[in-house]
Amino acid sequence: MYYAILAYHAAGVVESWTEEEDAALMTDLLKVNDRLVQEKSLGPAARLGPTDRAVTLRGKGDGMVTDGPFAETKEQLLGFYVVDFPTLEEAVAAARELRRANPTAVYEIRPISLYLPGAALDSRDDG
Repeated sequence: MYYAILAYHAAGVVESWTEEEDAALMTDLLKVNDRLVQEKSLGPAARLGPTDRAVTLRGKGDGMVTDGPFAETKEQLLGFYVVDFPTLEEAVAAARELRRANPTAVYEIRPISLYLPGAALDSRDDG
């Protein structure tokens, strides 16, 4: 089963880190990433840019592009991981490991349903 582990952080915190603090955090997170890759449990992962450089597309027809995120929140989506585990509990355990590396972040674990023909990934459950 695929799960998205969504990493949230309070607005402005990540941008306030020094280059050294950010590099140290990324080193710790990459240790978790490397282990999950070795276990063949990690799919795509990405660190998103700041919301002040984001745009939102909404509305009828072609839609209208507006500045910023779609909702006003104190926490912003920082990045995501796609993982493949047989159970939610195992995905939560992976998120806990990420949280140990980045204890000030909030992690949401959400099941993923693939729905695009031809876009399926080889899940360990399927085979």
